[in-house]
Amino acid sequence: MVSRRRLRGFLTALALYLVAGALIGYFGMHAFSGQRGLRAKHEIEQQMVELTAELERLKAERAQWDRKVALLRSETIDPDMLDEQARLLLNFAHPNDVVMMVKHR
Repeated sequence: MVSRRRLRGFLTALALYLVAGALIGYFGMHAFSGQRGLRAKHEIEQQMVELTAELERLKAERAQWDRKVALLRSETIDPDMLDEQARLLLNFAHPNDVVMMVKHR
């Protein structure tokens, strides 16, 4: 009778430790590889770096377009810019112009 109580106590403690270990393992695994785990955090940070670089590139492109548009405004129109845009849109070349044909890749 005494040995059964000891065995039962030992098995109960062992079962509790195994359940606790399984729960810790389960939550530990999901902390690393779950939807909001460490691996997902790394992927989100990498995506954030890529999107930040793209944002900076687009901001620079927009600033360039803003400068070009400012040159074409009616208050401060730049004759050279107007001439360049007219030639580009109308495919016009002055007889004294040198035209170079460039292959696009």
